[in-house]
Amino acid sequence: MPRQVDHRERRETIAHALWAVVDQQGWARATMREVAREAGVSLGQLQHYFSSRGEMLTFAMEFAADQTSQRVTQGMDSLDQPPHPRDVLRVTLVELLPLRPDARATSRMNAAYVLEAMHDPVLHEQAVVGLRGGRARVERLIRQAMDDGQIALDRDPAIETDLILALTGFAPLLELNVIEPQAALAAIDQHLDRLFCPAS
Repeated sequence: MPRQVDHRERRETIAHALWAVVDQQGWARATMREVAREAGVSLGQLQHYFSSRGEMLTFAMEFAADQTSQRVTQGMDSLDQPPHPRDVLRVTLVELLPLRPDARATSRMNAAYVLEAMHDPVLHEQAVVGLRGGRARVERLIRQAMDDGQIALDRDPAIETDLILALTGFAPLLELNVIEPQAALAAIDQHLDRLFCPAS
């Protein structure tokens, strides 16, 4: 009996291949033919799962988001329970930066996704929905911390949310070796220390 193809597994294999091509060669080189070669499948097989680069990129980003979420969950499992919101934000920020090979591949995929979304209306809408959802989760965490007395009540939760998200802007500085990882981590820690300093 021939082995039945696991379609989810095949799509994930293709997603990993896309990550590898983008990580090593950049989005411009991530043609469907090159991704098929990296995945060890024919172009026809790849096109059976994804009809375009945009479709392939969307799935790869959804899969990357799942992987990042798993890493964040694992990081929070090692914290005191329930975890302090400062620690939740730190774990999340660190996992969004290209500080390890898997996170670096995800970071580069994110950069490719944003560039493509600027010119593709479908991807643009998907990216906006995803980013707004992520921003809303951070703002809820900050508002709850304010209610619990962990952040001073005179802070503006919307501005503090935007400042937290701005810390993910360290990604290109790290990728291009403008700053060292220790510098990014020190800046994150200092910002979080200032934020989680309730008024006396």
